[in-house]
Amino acid sequence: MPSDVEYSPVGDGLGMRDFWLYVWLRRAALIAAHIVGLGLTLIISVLSRPGTSLFSWHPLCMSVAYCLCMTEGILLFSAEGTIFCFKSRKNKVRFHWLCQALVLIAAAVGLGFILASKTVSELPHLVSWHSLLGFSTLTASLLQAACGICVIFHKQLRLSPSPARLKLYHATCGLVVYLLATVTVILAMFSDWFQATVKGIGWWVFAMLPLSPAMVVMNQITNAYLLRNKMSS
Repeated sequence: MPSDVEYSPVGDGLGMRDFWLYVWLRRAALIAAHIVGLGLTLIISVLSRPGTSLFSWHPLCMSVAYCLCMTEGILLFSAEGTIFCFKSRKNKVRFHWLCQALVLIAAAVGLGFILASKTVSELPHLVSWHSLLGFSTLTASLLQAACGICVIFHKQLRLSPSPARLKLYHATCGLVVYLLATVTVILAMFSDWFQATVKGIGWWVFAMLPLSPAMVVMNQITNAYLLRNKMSS
């Protein structure tokens, strides 16, 4: 009986080639996210010239917290692999906790420096979109840490939600925090300090760079938790 579908004798080969191309692109995007996260931290550290003023420590601490530590703490669980030599999930979880603890410490120090800088300069607080989003990011970071504590100490705290549900909450909160941090970093590039330091086409390049790791992180979390939970429900 004739079929209405035409089959290609090389169809399987093309499918396999497309699959490996997809895997290669995902791995390339992951490597790019690592490079951008580290690169942004190093460049902002150089541009801020830490030690020249109280303010100079603020961009350094915040870039270390969110561009480096949070990015690496999330990408650690990527299905495409990691740059770290961790094979067991237990070690990955421990390093994830270390990265997130460094996020909170570095962010708290950065917050302290910007508060001190504005107080000394007698400038008002929370008057720009960058500062408002930054405050929201710090608040969400604390909520994310609380969700993580609930995941680890679920039995000790005797919580009613299941560990799987708590992991979903933790992952969702982590995604929100990272997207807020990305927008906050981009808004920082509209500040007088950054625009006076970086100009022309270089400014546009820097403004687009945070989107690269953000897309990788968003894809990783949605595939690992949100979409999988939706399919199982």
